[in-house]
Amino acid sequence: MGPKKAMLLAAGAGTRLRPLTYETPKPMVPVVNRPVIHHVLDNLLKHGVEEVVVNLHSHPEQVRGYCGDGSRWSLKLRYSNEPKLMGTAGAIKRAEGWLKGGPFFVMSGDGLSDIDLTAMYAFHRRRGAFATMAVKKVDSRFDYGVTLMDGAQRIKGFLEKPSWGDVFSSKVNTGIYLFEPEVLRLIPKGRPYDFGHELWPKLLKMKKPLYAYETDAYWCDVGNLAEYRRCQIDCLDRRAKINIPGAEVRKGVWIQEGTVVDPKARLVPPVVIGKGGRVAAGAVVGPYSVVGDRAKIGAGARLDRCILFDNVTVGEDVQLTNCIIGSDGNVRENISVYEAAVLNIRK
Repeated sequence: MGPKKAMLLAAGAGTRLRPLTYETPKPMVPVVNRPVIHHVLDNLLKHGVEEVVVNLHSHPEQVRGYCGDGSRWSLKLRYSNEPKLMGTAGAIKRAEGWLKGGPFFVMSGDGLSDIDLTAMYAFHRRRGAFATMAVKKVDSRFDYGVTLMDGAQRIKGFLEKPSWGDVFSSKVNTGIYLFEPEVLRLIPKGRPYDFGHELWPKLLKMKKPLYAYETDAYWCDVGNLAEYRRCQIDCLDRRAKINIPGAEVRKGVWIQEGTVVDPKARLVPPVVIGKGGRVAAGAVVGPYSVVGDRAKIGAGARLDRCILFDNVTVGEDVQLTNCIIGSDGNVRENISVYEAAVLNIRK
């Protein structure tokens, strides 16, 4: 039996995803028409987790409103609201009362992954680890912390977001952790405290048995607009083992209930269309486009590599390429927009 509890870090402001995150907290940004946090909770449920604590700060009402008590996942969700941000490790200290009693996972609410948490826990047990960090080999290391380990995968060092001259490993920290509950005693109370700069170096200095679990599972830090777009494409290409909502009416074309697609419209796979929408005659949607719930796509419109949030209206003969349109956006007739993020063009 694996860990039954997890902490989901969902309090960050998401500044690198602006302007998307001016009105939407980063964990609620949609990937194939479901918030990132939805996919994270799906994976926790899949691997036997029963209780999840979610810390909140930016737009907390949106996360609470969507996730509720967790019953849609058959999970028990609790919330830890942070009027003042407590840092990544400070957040789990604040939730100490809920996390005691056994090992627990810590995951980011804005990192999409299909990691096998059951295998990670088995590795943790075999090594007798105090803490285990999931690491992944990537080509570009400079936006992430890198991890140095020995032949037995015991962690020997860290470097946060290194420069070219500092790189000593291709294994990056995914922000997915597994801790024994004793770690909670080592985090100071009542002040911000960080994993990367404070807790992990402290545990290393104390010579605690720290291990790196190498995963080849899908992982994407949905941290900026380029990575956000890449994550959508990867999910549409099925590189990530996540649930895409709707019926796959033909290969690579998912449509949710209540949406009407005119027979003279064309959906070019891969493409996802949300529920309760309408696609008019002559419209071409896709490839690599995700259209949110209750969207209206006008006659003759063309969407190529676009992400539309909920309640978006696209007028007749509009041409959109590689665009992101925020909730309730209205793109009027006979215009073309290329290679741009266009947000909240209100109705």
